[in-house]
Amino acid sequence: MTLRWFGPTDPIPLAYIRQIPGVTGVVSAVYDTPVGDSWPRASVESLAEQVDAAGLSLAVIESIPVHEDIKLGRPSRDRLVDAWCESVARVGAIGVGVVCYNFMPVFDWMRSNLAMRLPDGSTALAFDDAELARFDLSRGTRDLPGWAAAYDAAELRALVDAYRTVSAEQLWENLGYFLERVVPAAESAGVHLAIHPDDPPWSIFGLPRIVTGGAALERLVKLVDRPANGVTVCTGSLGADPDNDLPAIIRRLGRMGEGRIHFMHCRNVKRTGERRFHETPHPSAFGSVDMLGVMRALREVGYTGPMRPDHGRMIWGETGRPGYGLYDRALGAMYLQGLWEAVVGV
Repeated sequence: MTLRWFGPTDPIPLAYIRQIPGVTGVVSAVYDTPVGDSWPRASVESLAEQVDAAGLSLAVIESIPVHEDIKLGRPSRDRLVDAWCESVARVGAIGVGVVCYNFMPVFDWMRSNLAMRLPDGSTALAFDDAELARFDLSRGTRDLPGWAAAYDAAELRALVDAYRTVSAEQLWENLGYFLERVVPAAESAGVHLAIHPDDPPWSIFGLPRIVTGGAALERLVKLVDRPANGVTVCTGSLGADPDNDLPAIIRRLGRMGEGRIHFMHCRNVKRTGERRFHETPHPSAFGSVDMLGVMRALREVGYTGPMRPDHGRMIWGETGRPGYGLYDRALGAMYLQGLWEAVVGV
């Protein structure tokens, strides 16, 4: 069991993470290196040393960002892929065995509301496709929840325009080009790659999104059919689409060539309409995800990799990074461990 930590600036100190029973690992990254540059060896080693000093282990890197030029297939991509491979090598050199990454154009995870108030008084991340459509991209990302000052208006316009000529199939081709080069590098470094599904798992702002469900994840691992090329199963991202049968996805991926699930993100979402959902407490009863069914499927395929409670609500008056408070994620970690203990018969 692991917990995400955003480095020394995270308001949740490592000492608090260590106090959550059963949580022994940390999921983190190097946050002070520009996207496209290789991570300095000293930065990677310092991150591991901080985690080790707190009595925890650096279990997963999430994530090494993939530069937009790679996704767009621009001429600069070879240099950028080489830099990405250098970062993977440095991560492997300190003993981290999993790198989570994504291939989402322009935007990472997207929500239309970062503090939707739930009936119990807590707040949670929420998405409403109709509400998102009202945001004006001509102002850059300044008005988008969670995207303050990431791109100014001219930068965002140029980037979105560049993707207008990239079809979903072309994006798949660019992903395949990337994987053909990075999977061998990961193997050499002793690292398993675990792509994160698109969040939410459908197109936003007219941009192509391709890693949206079970068939797409199976297609991805077959692009470079080697054990190092695998996935992160995010129950919240995939679970936002009612067509995604999570236990079935886990069973199929978990039985492919030595198992292709290398990381688990476990959170619950409540689907409230077409392309509309909000995040909830982790237990199955509060959302649309059958978390017990997920755990049973993981047990069936022999999953032994890292797992983390994903986003949590803000509860008990806590303030901080949206989705990444301490209290609700700690409750989630305990719930997930209780389910796991039940399905393995401990």
